[in-house]
Amino acid sequence: MIKQLITSTILGAAILGSQSLLAADFTLRFGHLANEENIWHQAAVKFKEEVEANSDGRIEVQIYPNEQLGAEMDVINSIQLGTADMTITGESLQNWAPKAAMMAVPYAFRDSEHLHQAVQGEIGDEIEAQITERANLVPLAWFERGPRHLTSNRPVRQPADLDGIRLRVPNVPLFVDTWEALGARPTPMAFSEVFTALQQNTIQAQENPLSLIESASFYEVQDYVNLTGHVRSWIYVVIGKDQLESMPEDLQQVIFDAAETMQSYEAKLFEEDEQRLRQDLQERGMEFIEVDTEAFAEKARPAVLESLNEEQRALFDAIQGL
Repeated sequence: MIKQLITSTILGAAILGSQSLLAADFTLRFGHLANEENIWHQAAVKFKEEVEANSDGRIEVQIYPNEQLGAEMDVINSIQLGTADMTITGESLQNWAPKAAMMAVPYAFRDSEHLHQAVQGEIGDEIEAQITERANLVPLAWFERGPRHLTSNRPVRQPADLDGIRLRVPNVPLFVDTWEALGARPTPMAFSEVFTALQQNTIQAQENPLSLIESASFYEVQDYVNLTGHVRSWIYVVIGKDQLESMPEDLQQVIFDAAETMQSYEAKLFEEDEQRLRQDLQERGMEFIEVDTEAFAEKARPAVLESLNEEQRALFDAIQGL
């Protein structure tokens, strides 16, 4: 009898436990492009932990890294259709909200502090409002991205030092125009081809954040990291507006609070990672060169302004005025 009672108790507890596991009122499908080691994914896991703990299990967050739900644009479209709920996205949002182009404009920001001032102020509010209005996505948090720097086999301190250097750039017209204005010979090329092209001297330089310079082993074929910081940008963690508003206000607040915690957590990881990357690249033989960023910015400005529409130019000017 006692044995039956114990068995019934254990079985009852198991049933209750399984019911609690299935008791989430809302499930958020959070797809992104980063792998499990990336700090963006670590931040997403932090968000999941915070949301599930502070909603008492009423919200479940399912994370899909490595483009499991599709590429960035695919996931955005899925959120708008209601088959996904959250993602991490950047300047691709300009397809809906032109002001989001500021997230990848060369020399829009002088330094990290300038970027923070813009994103956390009225300019960031303007960009976020347009994203919500036109893409039906609500930015919950933002992450600073590593600035793009120029690598080469000769030091570059002034625009004149470029002197026709063959430089790989992504297939982005603004990037091509900017580097041409600076005196280089930009060559659009797939990222997967860059290492071999540098090795064979088809190109002599490339530009990317420190994280990609390290992961692509460019230290094996490039001697210098020239600290041009020509693109300083950020990305948003977004949620579908309809999905967010389908929740009661107390759960929406759980989402907002968790996003704030995630943002602070990622910012700490980002700062630590940038320091680690610089140290690692130096240990692998790369020399870091300080450049005259004002001279670069001044020479690039006409090409940058030419690429912007009236609305974007007004925002660019407002950023410069901070």
